[in-house]
Amino acid sequence: MTSSSSTPQRLHFVANSPVQGLAVAERRVASPQAVVICVHGALDRGTAFARLARRLDTFDLVAYDRRGYQGSRALTPLGLDYHIDDLCALIRQEAPHLPVILFGHSYGGVVTFGAALREPSQVLFEVNYESSCPWILSRPHVRAPLTSDATFEAERFFRRVVSDRAWDRLSEPERDSRRLDGPALLSDLSILQRGVAPYDLAQLRVPATYVYGDGESAEYFRALGAALSEMNPLITAVELEEADHSAHFKNPDQLAALILHRWDQMCASA
Repeated sequence: MTSSSSTPQRLHFVANSPVQGLAVAERRVASPQAVVICVHGALDRGTAFARLARRLDTFDLVAYDRRGYQGSRALTPLGLDYHIDDLCALIRQEAPHLPVILFGHSYGGVVTFGAALREPSQVLFEVNYESSCPWILSRPHVRAPLTSDATFEAERFFRRVVSDRAWDRLSEPERDSRRLDGPALLSDLSILQRGVAPYDLAQLRVPATYVYGDGESAEYFRALGAALSEMNPLITAVELEEADHSAHFKNPDQLAALILHRWDQMCASA
C-alpha cells in the first residue's frame, strides 16, 4: 500500500474506499512509520489537509470527504453515528498494516473521539483541533437558531467562520458547491446545538491531544481543554500561538510538529 518513490506525492482520490460512495484521498510514502487519518469539520473537505500532508513526509496520510460533503455528497443517511461508522471502516482497513493516528479538525474531532472510543485497540493516539463539545462546556455566544434552509445556512456559516470577503471572492459554481453541502452542515450543527452527550469521554482509553489556537475563541477552547483534561487524564490540552480556527491551512507546521512530537513520545514509552 506504499509508494515506490521516496518523494511524497500529493493527496489524490483512490478507488479502494471501504465504504461505497465515500470519497477517500491518500498520500503514500515509502516505508511509512504510521498512517494519519484526517477528518474535516463542517462545510470543509478532505483535501483541506494537503498542507499538513506535505509536512508529515514519513507518514502515510488518508483524508476523505465526510458523507454529505463534496465527493461523498450522495452518501446518506447523515448523522454522527454514521460518520463514526465510516471512520471506523477506514481505521480497520489501515490498522493491519500500520499504527493509526487520528487527526480531527473542528467537528472532525467529534468524529475521531467517537471512533477512538469504539476502536481503542486500533488507534495509537489522536490529535483534535478546536472541536466543540457543548455537552461538556456550552459556547458563551448565543447565535441565531438554525433554519431548515440548507443553502441559507451554508452561506451564513461560511460567512461567519471564514469571512464575508472570502464568500464574495468565490465564483458562483464555488458558492453553489458550498450550498450543496448545506444538508450535511445542518446535520452537524443540529447535533452540536442539541447539547446532548453522544458518548462519555471519561471512558476514552486512547491518548489524545486537544489543541486550540489563541484567536478570538481561545477563552472557550482553553476552558474546554481544561475540562477535558480533568475529566480524563489521557487528554492533554495544548495552545498554539498565532493560530485561529483555520490552523490546518495557516499553521500546518505547528500541527505537524505536534503530531510528530506525540509520535516520538509514544515510541519512547513503548
